[in-house]
Amino acid sequence: MYAVLLLAALAYGLTRNLQNLTAFAGDGMMVTVVVVASVLALLWFAVLVTSYVALGPNRLNQQGQVLTGIVVGVLCVAVMSPFALTANYVLTAREAIKQIFPSVSDPEVAAPVKEGEDPWGGKDRVNFLLIGGDAAGNRTGVRTDSMNVASIDLKTGNTVLFSLPRNLQHVRFPPNSPLHKQFPNGYMAELSNGGLLNEVWQYANENPQLMGGKNKGPRALMDAIGYTLGLKIDYYMLMNMYGFADLVDAIGGLKIRVEQDVKWGGHFGTAGTIKAGYRKLTGEQALWYGRSRVNSDDFSRMARQRCVIGAFAQQATPTVILTNFTRIAGAAKRLAQTNIPQHLVQPLVELAVKVKDARITSMQFVPPEFWPGSPDWAKIRVASRKAITDSNRPARQAQTANVSASPSVTSSASPTRTRPVTPTQTPTRNTQKGGNAKSLDELCGL
Repeated sequence: MYAVLLLAALAYGLTRNLQNLTAFAGDGMMVTVVVVASVLALLWFAVLVTSYVALGPNRLNQQGQVLTGIVVGVLCVAVMSPFALTANYVLTAREAIKQIFPSVSDPEVAAPVKEGEDPWGGKDRVNFLLIGGDAAGNRTGVRTDSMNVASIDLKTGNTVLFSLPRNLQHVRFPPNSPLHKQFPNGYMAELSNGGLLNEVWQYANENPQLMGGKNKGPRALMDAIGYTLGLKIDYYMLMNMYGFADLVDAIGGLKIRVEQDVKWGGHFGTAGTIKAGYRKLTGEQALWYGRSRVNSDDFSRMARQRCVIGAFAQQATPTVILTNFTRIAGAAKRLAQTNIPQHLVQPLVELAVKVKDARITSMQFVPPEFWPGSPDWAKIRVASRKAITDSNRPARQAQTANVSASPSVTSSASPTRTRPVTPTQTPTRNTQKGGNAKSLDELCGL
C-alpha cells in the first residue's frame, strides 16, 4: 500500500500542469521540502522501530530476533528512501542554482522586486542571449561560436530565435557602450577581413581598461548584438559547447532528423559520419552535428544548432529530467555561466514552462538576404521587428499569408547588396532564406 501511494503521488505530480509545480523552484520552498522530507523520513523510522519493540521481539529465540531485526532494518531503508531521494534531489538543485546563478545582481541587471510585484518589471518581452562557447584546456580565452537571441513574449510564451553568424563583421556598439568610442565605425572596421562578432567577448575581457572593469566580455557582446537587432538584451547564458555533450548524454541523447549525412572530425570528416534519417544522437554526435563544417559552412551549422536547441527543449520532459536529475544538474554546474540573478530563478522556470507549450519560430541572418561581410544594419532591425510582430499572429492568419509561422521580410526595406559569389550548398537543412522566420518543427522535423 505504501509503494502504491508513492507511485500514485509521483504519477499525479508528473501529470499535473507544470505551471502549478514551479513554486518548488523558489529557495524558500526548496528548504521547506528538505525539512519536511527529513521529518517524514524520521517519523516513518520511529513508527517502524516502536512498532517492532511493541511486538516484543525478546520473546523470540536468537535466530528469530536476528531475522526480524534484518526485516525491520530493510523496511526502514525502504520507507525512508523516497524521502531521502527527494531531499537529495532538492539539495542538488539548490546547490546547482547557487553555483550557476549569481547571488549578487549585476549593477546593470534589474534589482529584486517586492513580493507580489512583476519580477520582469512590467516588460512585455524579455530577451536572452544564448551562447555556445568553445573554451577548452588547450585553448586560450572564449570564442562565442554559437549566438542565438531568444526573444520571449511574457504573456504567450511565443518565442523568436534569432541566429547571428559568428563571422558577422564590424558590428556597431550603442552610444552608451564603452566600445562605441573605441570603434565608432564598427568593431575593427579598419580590417577588411577581420572584426568578427565571435571575437567581441574575448576582446573586451583582454582590454578591461576600455570596458571600465574586468570580465566585461558578456556586456560587450550583449551591447553589440542588442544594437544589431534593435533589441535590449536583458540576460545571457553561456554554455561550454565541449561540455554540452555531457548534458545531452544526461538526458539520454537527442532524437533529430538528419537531412543528409554529416561528416565530422578535422577538415575531412575522418572521425565519423552521422547518417541521414531519424537518429538518436549521443552527446558527442549532437555536439558535432551542431559544429561540423565538413563539406559545409557556418550558415548550415547555424541551422543545425537551432535544431539541437529545439530538440533539447522538446525532449527534456519532466519524466526525463526527474530520472536523470543528478547527472543533468552536475553537467549544468560545470558548463553554465549567466548573469541571471538567483531571485529570478522561479520566474524563469515559470517562463520556461510557458515557452515549452508555445510556438518557437526561428530566423537566421545569412546570405542571400543578409551578407555578414557587409551587413545592412537597418534591414536587420526591420527584419527583427517584423519577426517579433509576426510571432504573435494567430496561426490561421499566418497560413492565410502563405507562411509557416510568420511572413518573410520583403527586400523593400533595404536593397540587398550583390556579391560575385554565393555560398556553397551544404548537406544539411539550410534551405531557409535569411528573411524568413519559420517554426522549428517545420525546419527540423521535430
